[in-house]
Amino acid sequence: MASSDSGFGLGRIGQIALTITDRARSVTFYRDKLGMRLLFEAPPNLAFFDCDGIRLMLSPAEKPGESFSSILYFRVDDIQKACEALSARGVEFEHQPSRIAQLETHDLWMAFFRDPDRNVLGLMSEVPRAK
Repeated sequence: MASSDSGFGLGRIGQIALTITDRARSVTFYRDKLGMRLLFEAPPNLAFFDCDGIRLMLSPAEKPGESFSSILYFRVDDIQKACEALSARGVEFEHQPSRIAQLETHDLWMAFFRDPDRNVLGLMSEVPRAK
């Protein structure tokens, strides 16, 4: 979306960062439990993953004790199957899949869990409604 006065506006996201406390533990969680592709690790404590073209950076807080996070929502086709697959890998869901909204053409479903540093992660699925 462009600003009307200058023609410039922010749009596409290139990278998202989450604060972590233990790189090895977080890499294991995101790679092995969530099945995400590890792009690379960088000294001293950074790890980068591919989220379908958007880079996820895991890093410690810049100042001790700081922790900032947003909720990441991962789009899945079948939320029930995704939850079953992640649960089988040891992911514990705080909120099982539930319908959040009934929209004109589809229902929006979400489920939530946390990573080892208690960052909230969500699954979302747009399920087409029967005509």
